[in-house]
Amino acid sequence: MTPNSKDDGDWRVSGISRNYPSYRQHRPITSESWLERKNVDDEAEGLWRINDTLYDLSDFAARHPGGSSWIECTRGTDITEPFESHHIEERARGMLSKFEVRKAARPRNYKFTLEENGFYMTLKRRVREKLRQIGYSPTKKTEFLHLGILVSVFLFSWAGTALDSLIFKGLAGLSLCWVATSTHNYFHQRDNWRMYTFNLTMMNFRNWRISHALSHHVYANSLHDLEMSMFEPFLCWIPDRHYASKAQRLISVVISPVVYVFLFQGQFLIRLVLSLTKRNVLRWDDLIGFSLPIFIYLSTGVGLLSALLSWEIIISVGSFIFGLVGLTAAHHDPRILHDGDAQRQDFDWGLYQVDTIIDRGDIKWSDLLVLTHFGEHALHHLFPTLDHGVLKHLYPELRKTMKEFDVELREINHWSHIKGQNQQLLRIEKNPIPPGSKKLK
Repeated sequence: MTPNSKDDGDWRVSGISRNYPSYRQHRPITSESWLERKNVDDEAEGLWRINDTLYDLSDFAARHPGGSSWIECTRGTDITEPFESHHIEERARGMLSKFEVRKAARPRNYKFTLEENGFYMTLKRRVREKLRQIGYSPTKKTEFLHLGILVSVFLFSWAGTALDSLIFKGLAGLSLCWVATSTHNYFHQRDNWRMYTFNLTMMNFRNWRISHALSHHVYANSLHDLEMSMFEPFLCWIPDRHYASKAQRLISVVISPVVYVFLFQGQFLIRLVLSLTKRNVLRWDDLIGFSLPIFIYLSTGVGLLSALLSWEIIISVGSFIFGLVGLTAAHHDPRILHDGDAQRQDFDWGLYQVDTIIDRGDIKWSDLLVLTHFGEHALHHLFPTLDHGVLKHLYPELRKTMKEFDVELREINHWSHIKGQNQQLLRIEKNPIPPGSKKLK
């Protein structure tokens, strides 16, 4: 059936776009399938679309300061919001005219606006001025924390296996989770060696640049958000019975801890099966994930089966903590905007990001916890390429702009997020009250 047709019913409608995202009608849902169908939905004609203008960035890809992969993987898609949020300085915008081809045949699919006097562009100008004072570069402290966490994975893995200690294996799993969450700080940025450490989890940073940076960060909590759809039907946060019944939602709450355990291994297995049955989606850096069990086997002197069992415990613990932290970080609570809920009349992209987030107020005192628990979440969504060590200095600009536009920065603790996430899994009724109509108490 055609998306948004009368026969489909009005539930196949996204509040942020003209058309229902076609990737949802093709299984399995993967990063690759999301990009393929986005090529169709965005009507970029095989080029790169920014607003209603098409550009040819083919020859620029190799010279792109952030790395060629950002350009190559977005060919044929609308990159309006990533372009604006990834380039805080105006230099990139000034270069665009060199690559302009023509105007797009039709208006863009997405309803977001980025008006110069709107919330996001006003905030961006203020942030740009602040960054010229304090600098853009990743902070040494963040780099030190990431390196320490990385080393601890191997130290605890060795100790847990050599001493046959579940405590040390658990600490190794925690460290592995923290490698993933802290490396998240780096795969948003220009290509760097730290982004490869994400692959120790058996996940792959290349896929996450698509599912997280290009999908979730741009279209958070919407039908276009790949990090929502990839969990369906096991976990469903869209408040509509057509996506999951009450019974399915009750089951989701019960099985969610089990889903967490298999996040790391599951993503690798999906890529492996797709490579064997459809087309190869594995890359050379997928081998990085096997460096940890090889290290355990070679350094501890235990048998192969013992080494593999130890690794499985470590990766399962890490996966569980990653799911518990990641899926309850900021986005899922009945008070947070999800596709289907009433939205603001102002479709400013920055306002939308704020509406889809309740921040973690209980971890701001610790740079380590912010780095490893997706802290400073609103600022991170608004300016994803900035180091977490830089984001904390931008609150004066954020609060000033929020006050000017009558927007609230909402914060709760992690326990409230855990409760809220389960409540959201159970929610079927759409919220008829637009964001901003009620303040979070």
